[in-house]
Amino acid sequence: MFVVHSYPLAVVFCVLTMLCWGSWANTRKLAHKAWRFELFYWDFTIGVLLLTLVLGLTLGSAGTAGRPFLADLAQASGASIGSALLGGAIFNLANILLVAAIEIAGMAVAFPVGIGLALLIGVIVNYLAAPVGNVALLSTGVVLVTLAIVLDAVAYRRLPGGAAGVSTKGLILSVACGVFMGTFYRFVAAAMYADPAHAEPGKMGPYAAVFVFAVGIFLSSFIWNTLAMKKPLSGAPVGFADYFAASFSTHLTGILGGVIWGVGMSFNLIASGRAGFAISYGLGQGATMIAAFWGVFIWKEFRDAPDGTSKLLAAMFGCFLSGLALLVLARTL
Repeated sequence: MFVVHSYPLAVVFCVLTMLCWGSWANTRKLAHKAWRFELFYWDFTIGVLLLTLVLGLTLGSAGTAGRPFLADLAQASGASIGSALLGGAIFNLANILLVAAIEIAGMAVAFPVGIGLALLIGVIVNYLAAPVGNVALLSTGVVLVTLAIVLDAVAYRRLPGGAAGVSTKGLILSVACGVFMGTFYRFVAAAMYADPAHAEPGKMGPYAAVFVFAVGIFLSSFIWNTLAMKKPLSGAPVGFADYFAASFSTHLTGILGGVIWGVGMSFNLIASGRAGFAISYGLGQGATMIAAFWGVFIWKEFRDAPDGTSKLLAAMFGCFLSGLALLVLARTL
């Protein structure tokens, strides 16, 4: 299988993860406005599953390093498969909770609380499990990226309607999202062998692990997303008949979103062998700033913002880039 042998290339893969994780939601804007997120999400999970399977059968089966994709799956222990499946189910719940938190509390609460908490928990948990990198630089980098997320939230609150009161329910959903989003990665990492050049019996390489993870996302959607369809937080309930009534082009937007997100997750796990799980996860969660970039420069979400907002945005991107640089240096110093 194809593996990453150099740290600089691993960093490139993590940056690509950020780009993918911060950009996939744009496909939601391509769908019909009446197409509900709960229905879009089924196609998203299918896209992730298809992408990870294709990567496994291509890059995951090429070269001489490690085990080929299918052989790797066949020898994986029940504990490793179960851990990756659980990681997929936990991520899926966290992702749906994030959308629910945005619906109720808005981005100004959901992102700093949910994603900020996920970043802190994820880096700490993965570093304790596999301590790779300079802890001082890693910690400072995480603090700066978290500060950037908070500044992003403050900027959103300055938009018209952005200062609405925060409900207790929205805050609880944001916290729950952060806890689950911060822990899912460790279950996937636990199913993998750390060194891509030395395959361990029972453990999986990145291609098999991310595919099983994707299966976990898809299967758990029959629980989490079905509940969201029957008990939506906004709008009327929707059924599977609504899903199958949509056009192919409508379904394609969700599949494309899943493919983009799946590329990011796959590249992140491929890079983790050289970057370390804590650094890979920390760099990947910088995707919030990529999403902010889209909002600021492409979708012009801040064109009606009051004076002074541009300074907040500049400080946000400054903290993000500084934090990103420290996360990268944490593996080399």
